[in-house]
Amino acid sequence: MNIFADFAARLSAILEALAAEGAIDRVPDLTRVVVEPPRDPSHGDLATNAALVLSKELGLKPRDLAERIVAKLEADADVASASVAGPGFVNIALADGYLRQVLAAALAGGASFGRPDVTAGARVNVEYVSANPTGPMHVGHCRGAVFGDSLANLLAYAGEDVTREYYINDAGAQVDVLARSAFLRYREALGEDIGAIPEGLYPGDYLKPVGAELAARVGPALRDRPEGDWLPLVRDAAIAAMMDMIRDDLAALNIRHDVFFSERALHGEGGAIDATVATLEEKGLVYEGRLPPPKGELPDDWEEREQTLFRATDFGDDVDRPLKKSDGSYTYFAADVAYFRSKFERGFREMVFVLGADHGGYVKRLQAVGDALSGGTARVTVELCQLVRLFRAGEPVRMSKRAGDFVTLRDVVDEVGRDAVRFMMLFRSNDAVLDFDFAKVTEQSRDNPVFYVQYAHARAQSILRKGAEAFPDLAAEPDLSLLVDEGELGLVKRIAQWPRVVAQAAQARQPHRIAFYLHDLASDFHAHWNRGSAPDLRFIMENNPLLSHARLALVRGLALVLASGLGILGVAAPDEMR
Repeated sequence: MNIFADFAARLSAILEALAAEGAIDRVPDLTRVVVEPPRDPSHGDLATNAALVLSKELGLKPRDLAERIVAKLEADADVASASVAGPGFVNIALADGYLRQVLAAALAGGASFGRPDVTAGARVNVEYVSANPTGPMHVGHCRGAVFGDSLANLLAYAGEDVTREYYINDAGAQVDVLARSAFLRYREALGEDIGAIPEGLYPGDYLKPVGAELAARVGPALRDRPEGDWLPLVRDAAIAAMMDMIRDDLAALNIRHDVFFSERALHGEGGAIDATVATLEEKGLVYEGRLPPPKGELPDDWEEREQTLFRATDFGDDVDRPLKKSDGSYTYFAADVAYFRSKFERGFREMVFVLGADHGGYVKRLQAVGDALSGGTARVTVELCQLVRLFRAGEPVRMSKRAGDFVTLRDVVDEVGRDAVRFMMLFRSNDAVLDFDFAKVTEQSRDNPVFYVQYAHARAQSILRKGAEAFPDLAAEPDLSLLVDEGELGLVKRIAQWPRVVAQAAQARQPHRIAFYLHDLASDFHAHWNRGSAPDLRFIMENNPLLSHARLALVRGLALVLASGLGILGVAAPDEMR
């Protein structure tokens, strides 16, 4: 039961009635009309801009139209009051009986309360993490991993058919560097003193097990062979080991992908890249030309030359994009184009790419590719995750010895736990830099958001356990009309916002809205619980089982929403905390 959608429908019916009565000359276009919470809760429970956005079309002053709408709303039994505010806003206070219906709907819906009523959601591909398989995942990957996984959870909760995908960047120079680094560790495992790791190779200790495994499997057979002989074998072994490590790190965050797509599968003569470029050529979207020099200081290797270019500017990009390098091989961008085509051919009409903040330049180019290859039928969304800065009690955290030059995802998860990592990575919008303090996220206080929200669920479960012990024989249906206290009804109002929060967060692709809402709900609950020092406000009153039953139903509804929201974030909803 979405109260905002319900009253949007009632508002539409009111305008139809006004048109039928001749109070307005026609039923207007309601596209721009919204029903939402008022900015100031003292103004009511709902607010609408209907009179403001429709008055010009109907030839009326906004307040005149607002007053006609208010007159209809006041006749609605589910409305306690309606009023005109400012230049023509309409504020609505809901009747207590209607709010109790919302709680009843939440209890009846259980874990499904808040899910949109859809029969077949759109197929959505969410690609996230996609870290180069050259080492352990660092804390920057952690934020994108949590954001992408929670976004996938959110979209699935909202009824969409979601596929979680990881793009393995296993083609190109970086995996050859990985192979050479692993080969050095292979020689070390055979007993050779390799000295300092040369500049340009990966220095971390994480490659030692790869070298040891190779040495155990093939012995010294590769040591004296030319690079062209050993590099493909070592590269495959190193990539496989790195992907095992990455999967294991992601599993520590309870993240599992449906598809792991290899970039190497796109390459090769007559492969996907060749076919994709041929398709672009058929569409007249490829030409030979010269690009202007990049803005700012020119790179040392810059040369103006004839290139094979994709007409990206025809689709809103800033510049046309090269498809081939000077040696005739394909660019990374060409692989990106072929990868998009693969997703489109697999039936996805919406693709979400979760990338790091340093990939801002990819937004327009990926959207251009989507428009070009789909004929404008695909929706491409690029979500950028800003940096994470690590602190411990306000002091910057040192780098990881194991990784060599960065803090690993596993370092963070092992120290503070999965729940703290996931919640705090979402307790700020993904487009803002995040400060993560190890000390603060492990505090058991209201200043620690994840503890505060989880404790609300544990407290609710404790109340329900005690209620079951005190009243084992209560009737199945509580009398919700007994909920009359303003704090109780305030909790119901917050619960009533849940379906809208889900819909808005899913539409905006912003899972952090779920975290913010849960914190507000927990805050309301803790504040009301603290009022229980007054005997008549306690949740369990042994001398009044019927009122207790109603209040326990309220707690059960609140716990259901907390559990659903935490589930979307991938955070546990504990029954007790010690």
